[in-house]
Amino acid sequence: MLAGEPYLADDPELAADLQRAAELCERFNASPAADPAARRAVLAELLGGLGEGAEVRPPLYVDYGYRITIGPGTFVNFGAVVLDVAPVSIGADVQIGPNVQLLTPTHPLDPERRRAKWEAAEPVTVGDNVWLGGGVIVCPGVTVGENTVVGAGAVVTRDLPANVVAVGNPARVVREL
Repeated sequence: MLAGEPYLADDPELAADLQRAAELCERFNASPAADPAARRAVLAELLGGLGEGAEVRPPLYVDYGYRITIGPGTFVNFGAVVLDVAPVSIGADVQIGPNVQLLTPTHPLDPERRRAKWEAAEPVTVGDNVWLGGGVIVCPGVTVGENTVVGAGAVVTRDLPANVVAVGNPARVVREL
């Protein structure tokens, strides 16, 4: 999995990592709003990197957590789903709307391999100063270039260049910034 190769998800080490992340997500999601320092401490323990001034509003759902980095000044709104089987890199000063999904896992098209529980993943990268509107889905292997705006509800299936506005399903560039 860490090398980007197909793997079987029922590995005991992966199961332990999933359990750790589930427990930390549970603690983060139940943390009191009146204690932002404690909330941030749990988030810092969960994630692979958390930049200064980054804010994540619960609930947050992850696979492992330690494969996610969030840059400084980034804001992640309620209900984010970040499936980090492969690395997920979120840049600085990113704005992520509610119910956004950043998805790295992939599954074989071959039904026998899928039935045998083989999986793989491809990284997701969100550049600096990106705005992902509410409900955006970013698919495995996608890079969103810096300063790009992705409209609410868009499904990003391919890389988006820097400095554009993209909307729709699949997301397409509608103008340059």
